[in-house]
Amino acid sequence: MKPFRKRRRGGIIATFEAAEAQLLANLAGQVVELLRDRNSNGESDPDPLAVQLGLGGSSLPPEDPVLRRLLPDAYRGDEAESGEFRRFTERSLTSVKVQHAETLIGSLVDGGLETGPLGQSDGPSVEVELDPAEVQSWLRSLTDIRLSLAVRLGIETEEDAMLVGESDDEATLAMSEIYDWLGYVQESLVVSLD
Repeated sequence: MKPFRKRRRGGIIATFEAAEAQLLANLAGQVVELLRDRNSNGESDPDPLAVQLGLGGSSLPPEDPVLRRLLPDAYRGDEAESGEFRRFTERSLTSVKVQHAETLIGSLVDGGLETGPLGQSDGPSVEVELDPAEVQSWLRSLTDIRLSLAVRLGIETEEDAMLVGESDDEATLAMSEIYDWLGYVQESLVVSLD
């Protein structure tokens, strides 16, 4: 990856290798799928207005630990208040998170991401150019992806991240490297905003 940088005529650009772009799109797609599954499993919604306004979701916290991290309780220690808040806000929150992830994927596709059969990356590098709204979507989506990986890896502190990075398990080590690389991508984007 060539880090994000500002263009003289505006916009922020970065260049990803095709495999990197495919990885980003795949991870963002997994977050989208997880969030959409949560939205579709809501309680029955007899009120169509509530559905149109993004209200009326489940009042129960998600069972999946990743979703619990992406959609945390609003009031720690008060299940009733958290449930009521969740019921009125979760659908719109998940929809916004999905939009951010889809913006990231769309930017990669617009930049030249091509996929061959079986999801293998083909073609040249992928250059993305982001406007200010897309930058915010990328930052939020990268945060959601990293939070998801952190939960799966058991990372809660910097010490946890170091221990995971020293794992003997190849799959864990590979996920740890992806987690670190996503941090680099995110940092590169933040630095380019100065």
